[in-house]
Amino acid sequence: MSVLRPHVRLGDMTAAGFAAAAQKSPVILLPLGSHEDHGPHQPMGDYLLADMVAERIALRATAQGVPAFVAPSLAFGVADYFGSSPGGLALSPETFRRVLQDVLGGLLRHGLRKIVILNAHGGNVPVIHEVTLGLRHGEGVMIPSFYLWKIARQLMERRIGVAHGRFGHGAEPLLALNLALRPDCVAAAELEVEAQAAVLGLPVAGFGTLDFQGLAVEAPTEFGETPGAAIGAAWQARSAALGEEVAEALVAAGAGFVAHFNAVSG
Repeated sequence: MSVLRPHVRLGDMTAAGFAAAAQKSPVILLPLGSHEDHGPHQPMGDYLLADMVAERIALRATAQGVPAFVAPSLAFGVADYFGSSPGGLALSPETFRRVLQDVLGGLLRHGLRKIVILNAHGGNVPVIHEVTLGLRHGEGVMIPSFYLWKIARQLMERRIGVAHGRFGHGAEPLLALNLALRPDCVAAAELEVEAQAAVLGLPVAGFGTLDFQGLAVEAPTEFGETPGAAIGAAWQARSAALGEEVAEALVAAGAGFVAHFNAVSG
């Protein structure tokens, strides 16, 4: 006879069922992602990948004796580097700030003070810091942010090193994770890496930066102008098996952090 998995998503539970579970002071995981261009080979919705990882972390933590639940993920992030791409959708910093404040406020209203943000978008970082710092000062609550893809990169670097040019937007670690967890959404065609774009006669070095004689100069560039060499390098060495290994390590690290946070939060 098969064993049913416990419900760990708030969206799968009744209000009464969660109210009963909330009496045990669970850890609430809040996934934050984005809907943006990740190149011609990867799906735009990395918030869906973050949501999958969040569920696995909650299940692992719950199985280890720490009740954890996943709040609905926020699909849109800050930083409109992707507005030039069809389907690239972003929130302004002010809108994101207010949404995040309201969501966290809704949890805190019911005494749910053990909250961990599972962030999956770099543009969210400064606003998350601003909002959580405000809550620490105003409400006396500490809400940490576990940056999923940054940690996944660190876990992957331990396995393959750093000197091969495979890390970057549209490249690793997201490619390996998508191949492992969402393979049907990864395009099968070979990639042609575009030549490096130039703005003001200078090569684009990354999001919002130009290279002037080896020095970084800020400029309002967009995703289509960023270098694609890392995408090509990652695609040539792509590995679903590596993605599965990193996903497992990411879930283990996330569940371990949840257990630590639960212990120190009382």
